[in-house]
Amino acid sequence: MKAIWNNQVIAESDQTVVIEGNHYFPRETVKKEYLKESDTHSTCPWKGQASYYSVLVDGELNKDAAWYYPDPKPAASVIKDRIAFWKGVKVTE
Repeated sequence: MKAIWNNQVIAESDQTVVIEGNHYFPRETVKKEYLKESDTHSTCPWKGQASYYSVLVDGELNKDAAWYYPDPKPAASVIKDRIAFWKGVKVTE
């Protein structure tokens, strides 16, 4: 699977985990140079608290377009150290 935004591959892996229709990429397969820390957080009742990254490619910022669970609840432990994308980031084979 590949995560693409602004014509740039920002993540690529054949080891994604799919939860609720979202592909979670292993952290080490995501190109960190395109991620910028965000102060945004949200809470999922069964996964826990999510943290976000904005995606920056060629000077264009896609705010909070990536998220991860730094300390997921036990039911979601499979997504620890994984990052998922949305907000126009295309995830495709």
